Amino acid sequence: MISHPAPSRHCAVEFQALPSRIGQVRRIVSAQLRYWHLPHLVDTAALGVTELLANVHRHTGADKQCTVEIVLLWDRLTVSVRDHDPRLPEIRSAGSSATSGRGLALVAAVSESWGMRAQQGGEGKVVWFTLPAPPPRRCLGGAGRAVRPAPAPEVSATAAEALGADVGTPATAPDRVSAVPG
Repeated sequence: MISHPAPSRHCAVEFQALPSRIGQVRRIVSAQLRYWHLPHLVDTAALGVTELLANVHRHTGADKQCTVEIVLLWDRLTVSVRDHDPRLPEIRSAGSSATSGRGLALVAAVSESWGMRAQQGGEGKVVWFTLPAPPPRRCLGGAGRAVRPAPAPEVSATAAEALGADVGTPATAPDRVSAVPG
């Protein structure tokens, strides 16, 4: 029997968690999932990453630098947000008239699983959630031959360029974007 390594995809975006950037990263995550042929996960992943980034913006100190990472490994998509604040988030019970405090409960409700972990040496934390994803399928080529889908390309341009945004204004572009082919 021939065994193949687990198909995986990876994309990471580093940026400042400012309100103007949160929407941009949500669009990057959505575009990446569409590229990976996972359009059915776009809304849920975008909602979850928006909630996690809102927490970074609201609860971290002056250092809003963070990394959003999406990883597809076989049948599971993991979305994580890493920041430099060592304080772990807490799920709170929000009152019926509260305008905030439901983000982690919402992430828990829409995801397969979620969690958090402190970074080694108190250098921050990672908050993550997972969504079920179908295993990668082989496409049928001409004459019924099985053909592997093309791997994801390296992303050498900024995410703003990839999305067709104006890259002349540094404030609109993430600090760094990378994608690793599967």
